Amino acid sequence: MAENDRRQSVGSAEVAAHILKALADLAPATSLTHLAEYAGMPASKVHRYLQALIATGFAEQDSASNHYALGHEALRVGLIALGKMDVLKVATPYLLNLRDQLNETVFFAVWSNKGATVVQVEQALRSISLITQVGSVLPPFKSATGLVFSAYLPEQELKLLLQEAVISEVEAQQINSLLANIRSQGWHSIQGLLISGVDAISAPVFNARKQIIGVATVVGSSSSALQPEAESELVQRLLEATQAISRRMGAV
Repeated sequence: MAENDRRQSVGSAEVAAHILKALADLAPATSLTHLAEYAGMPASKVHRYLQALIATGFAEQDSASNHYALGHEALRVGLIALGKMDVLKVATPYLLNLRDQLNETVFFAVWSNKGATVVQVEQALRSISLITQVGSVLPPFKSATGLVFSAYLPEQELKLLLQEAVISEVEAQQINSLLANIRSQGWHSIQGLLISGVDAISAPVFNARKQIIGVATVVGSSSSALQPEAESELVQRLLEATQAISRRMGAV
């Protein structure tokens, strides 16, 4: 292939990819005019590329509205990519960056058949030595991590957890009220509940199906600079990290 032809092919691929990204941003469907404006291209050029994308299954057009949307091939490729993504691998650089930004210990937990299980710990240099280690299983209603998981678990799974906890109806109502607050706030903090003298702030990570797949937690001594206020730098940086991980895992 001549150099000019190669450059033209690369340029065409970049344009097609740009249009696909615009279709994704404007999902579930959009008009040609809106798509062209959003992509910053002439409508005639976008239309030409759309025809090629439709022919290969990466885009489709509704016959009734004439609107365009992602096609079955785009969905198939996206699902394959998501299936190959390892949340811990995706999360690791964000956890390290969060630890360095805050100089506090950060750990990541996933939900297993045993409950909220710690799978990675990034220890801050100045931090106290924490009991939490890789493999630790945290209680669902007495840890920030467990409570955040519990807030987003399927209803039937939460009911089972409450039954296994052997608590009164009043206590169950109090827990459900707390979980509703966590869902509204998007994060949760505890002060010395699980371990005396240790505070924790946790936030969820989601996948493309809006299911919780992990929880990132910042921990430190009660005398440290942990500030469980929504406007605090710690909470904002934690949420920035978990939201970035969620986006990488396909969440909107």
